[in-house]
Amino acid sequence: MPTALRDLGRTVKQLQYRHHRAMDRRLRQAGTSLPQWDALRAISARPNSSAHALAEVTFQTDQAFGALANRLMERGMIERVAGPGRAIRHRLTPKGEATLRKGYDVVDQVFEASFAPLTVRQRDELYRLLSRALVAGDPPQRVGL
Repeated sequence: MPTALRDLGRTVKQLQYRHHRAMDRRLRQAGTSLPQWDALRAISARPNSSAHALAEVTFQTDQAFGALANRLMERGMIERVAGPGRAIRHRLTPKGEATLRKGYDVVDQVFEASFAPLTVRQRDELYRLLSRALVAGDPPQRVGL
């Protein structure tokens, strides 16, 4: 009997939830939280990006990301500088870079433990299948309105 799609979707969500809980718990021990670390990761990958662009890649609203960026700035992890127009550009500070590196260690450990029951071949296949589902599920891109 084939797996029901709702069961598949729920299993993916349960695994993601387990990852997030474990990461957040361990990241807090390292002095940050999952949302903060994810913001640092996004800023590192896209230095000088606007708050809007960073909100999109971290799955947050512009307002939520702005509040998070303010907290990171208060903690000395990022700097914000004026860009063209009203845009504010974001960059990591050395403290933010150090926190990001510590966070990668935590995240890697959580994923290693979570995917340990799978062989390398199974991990590769899971990645391929999930990537395929993501690409197939993207709505067509429209140019202009």
